[in-house]
Amino acid sequence: MAPTAARPRKGEITRLRILERAAPVFNQRGYAGASMAEIVEATGLEKGGIYNHFGSKDDLARESFSFAISRIVDAFAEAQAGVEGLDRLTRIVSVFGDWADAPLIPGGCPIMNTAIESDDTHPALARQARAAMESWHRLIGAIVKEAKQRGEIVASVDPYEVATVVTATLEGSLMLAKLFRDPGQMHRAVRHVTEYVDSLRKGE
Repeated sequence: MAPTAARPRKGEITRLRILERAAPVFNQRGYAGASMAEIVEATGLEKGGIYNHFGSKDDLARESFSFAISRIVDAFAEAQAGVEGLDRLTRIVSVFGDWADAPLIPGGCPIMNTAIESDDTHPALARQARAAMESWHRLIGAIVKEAKQRGEIVASVDPYEVATVVTATLEGSLMLAKLFRDPGQMHRAVRHVTEYVDSLRKGE
């Protein structure tokens, strides 16, 4: 008989609920703009109940960011299931485009939001944002290298250049979409990036 998976403890469930509800507050309001009163309202817990699980607002903000990134990582992993090579990147770009109309985390990309807000004000969060972006670039680089090994693209394609072009275009379009409240900004960028990725294929 297969072992039964242990049920999460009540404290773990409460902690996860806090992160699920606090992450959008931080992502939309920023660390400085998110008040504990807003977090209390979003979580449905008193401040003391929140601090039973997180030692400070700083701790909650950092773990909320990590939670938001884990949701994105899971979504990208699901998008890549069953495909190989450059098709993995095409799938990821497509998923990013879906978030123009229905953001995975309300407020847009947590990496961009956190990087902009914390660059000069919150070193710990800035480090987390940099680490998350580095991980994203490593993913794109790994996909490009796999595509090279499969003979899909020429050896001269630079993984770092691809990562920069894809990231700058998608993140920039997200900023425009938020600024003008127009998801079409992102949809156009996604189409362009998809065409760019396809152009890397041999014979394209």
